[in-house]
Amino acid sequence: MERLQKVMAHAGIASRRKSEELIKTGRVKVNGEVVRELGIQVSNQDEIKVDNVPIDKEEPVYYLLNKPRSVISTVEDNKGRKTVREFFPQVEQRIYPIGRLDYDTTGAIILTNDGDFAQLLMHPKYEIEKTYVAKVRGLVKKETIKKLEKGLVIEGKKTSPAKARVISQDRKKEVTMVEIKIHEGRNHQVKNMFTAVGHPVLKLKRETYGQLNLAGLQPGESRVLKAFEIDSLKKEALKNS
Repeated sequence: MERLQKVMAHAGIASRRKSEELIKTGRVKVNGEVVRELGIQVSNQDEIKVDNVPIDKEEPVYYLLNKPRSVISTVEDNKGRKTVREFFPQVEQRIYPIGRLDYDTTGAIILTNDGDFAQLLMHPKYEIEKTYVAKVRGLVKKETIKKLEKGLVIEGKKTSPAKARVISQDRKKEVTMVEIKIHEGRNHQVKNMFTAVGHPVLKLKRETYGQLNLAGLQPGESRVLKAFEIDSLKKEALKNS
């Protein structure tokens, strides 16, 4: 289910703000009834008309992008920074990213125009495992790994148990490469976890999203998700609900 104005915007009727104006002025019908409420939720089964003309709903599309550094995870930016949407000039559908990666974080991010799918993957009660590789300052000890795995209290809330392991250490430069797997999706979660144990993150990359990995994708490259991969993500989310 998605808000009516969002569905209208994705269908290319108008911007979300303009779509809200169309709703408030009574020009939109859902299943034959005029609606003026902005918060109304609709599904793919609902018939939506604007000025009595049915809107054409986009065919759902799904992409995996290997996000480079210095790119923001939005479809537009008022500061003129490069966005993930700019890597898809050939895609006509109004795709948007599922969740976010920080400006300086690289790696796997999914873009789609399927609102139900996006909500399923982002909803807090559905847990998709994600793997990150972090380059952190300092030499990480076994005791620190155990703290990460047990969970840490950050901003008054304890993180869920994680899986972590040291990949390598450079004793001369005093840096450690750590792999960490988490299910949650709080803002800056991995960075905050390492900061909490005294090892600030220098570089961060998301290597996997569920069963998806970045094999064959250079930074800035993307590919279409296969049907079985989409189905696998849905099943992984629902099994943890």
